[in-house]
Amino acid sequence: MTTVLIVDDQPMQRFGFRMLLESQDDMTVAGEAGTGSEAIRMTADLHPDVVLMDIRMPGLDGIEATRRIVASGDRTRVLILTTFDLDEYAYDGLRAGASGFLIKDALPEELLSGIRAVASGDAVVAPSLTRRLLDTYADHLPASGSSPADPADHPRLASLTEREREILTVIGQGWTNAEISSRLHLAESTVKTHVGRILAKTGARDRVQAVILAYDTRLVRPS
Repeated sequence: MTTVLIVDDQPMQRFGFRMLLESQDDMTVAGEAGTGSEAIRMTADLHPDVVLMDIRMPGLDGIEATRRIVASGDRTRVLILTTFDLDEYAYDGLRAGASGFLIKDALPEELLSGIRAVASGDAVVAPSLTRRLLDTYADHLPASGSSPADPADHPRLASLTEREREILTVIGQGWTNAEISSRLHLAESTVKTHVGRILAKTGARDRVQAVILAYDTRLVRPS
């Protein structure tokens, strides 16, 4: 059973999410919060599997709430809801440690599959959407002088093998595991093993965070 904390400052929005989640046999609503501060407190008390987090709320917003929840070390994962074309904070939410994002008007089945994916440890954002998001908000990336000139010198990449750096680079370029397997002539199981090692060595929580790392360290540059 996947437990979900719904965080949104609109009561009707929370009600709609609750009705959808409670219609599923494998999900239950752990609680509801209307502010970022409530979300932090309830996450600490309830330890839900997933926090469904709105970004724009009065007071403490969803980005800072996400950052504090992730920093607490709780096993809870955060799925951010955003209006992609309007919400310039989506990238910041992912950098704060969210495991992915969904557009607020996503189809019900997309929201449910997204929650299940996050709960199982996967990232929700499709690689192509991740690339689009990061390219759109490239101005949020660190200035060139804030990272080593050679990405290989970056401390978070130092322990990666040449093959692992290559795979991290193409992950940042939006390649799926199937594409990596086909283009680099590797078994897909081998690709998954490499991805797992990359996440472990770099401290990235999931694939989304690995993409952000690839940009931050200049393995990949915005197009």
